[in-house]
Amino acid sequence: MAWELGALALLYWTTVRAYGLGATGGAATAAVLGLLWLAGSWRILRQGVYVSGYGVRIVGLAGSRTLRWAEVHHITVEPAEHRFAGLTVPVGATVVIRCRDGRRVNTPLWAHGVDFRYRPGAFRQAYQGLRARHAGA
Repeated sequence: MAWELGALALLYWTTVRAYGLGATGGAATAAVLGLLWLAGSWRILRQGVYVSGYGVRIVGLAGSRTLRWAEVHHITVEPAEHRFAGLTVPVGATVVIRCRDGRRVNTPLWAHGVDFRYRPGAFRQAYQGLRARHAGA
């Protein structure tokens, strides 16, 4: 989040200089960028996979979805990749939920992510815990 705050500070500085914004324009720009940073930070902090007796809730940066256990066919670890401008970049293993209707639902549980990069045992534990909850439902 600090990295994003620094990037927004640079964006603010260049925007104010490039457009010659006065005190009012600069304050409005700072307020908008600050609110965007707070909203994004809140979403980053809330990201995750939440489990209950009802099902599983996947909270991502841009949205959330809840799946009932009855909708979940199986939970696997699969290789993930990002595609951008015709390039495909493999990013490692991620937990994927396969639904009974054929949908594939990615989760933010990524083996090389900030939460698990140096704790592979914690990744396995999260994955196995999720599978156990599904089996118990």
